[in-house]
Amino acid sequence: MSRKFTPKVVTANDLRDGDVVYLTADDRWSRDHAEAELIEDEAHAEIRLIEASRQGDIIVGAYLADARPGAKGPEPVHFREVFRAKGPSNYRHGKQASEARA
Repeated sequence: MSRKFTPKVVTANDLRDGDVVYLTADDRWSRDHAEAELIEDEAHAEIRLIEASRQGDIIVGAYLADARPGAKGPEPVHFREVFRAKGPSNYRHGKQASEARA
């Protein structure tokens, strides 16, 4: 018996700087997980992944990651995706740099 499909987002890494990015419903790549398109249909998820994989001049390593609806947009489910969404673990770089100043 197959497992029930769970909501997903399409994620990858920016080809130029390696930062984690997410595919939005309007076909942009955003560094903000909350802006990602939350996909609740398996066939649509596969189509979006194929579309993303064709953008090899912008991103690398596209895949589907489990997510759930949240108050501000999709939220990561798995620890790995929570870690990726926060950015580098060194507070002086990437997405966490502004948090270190606060």
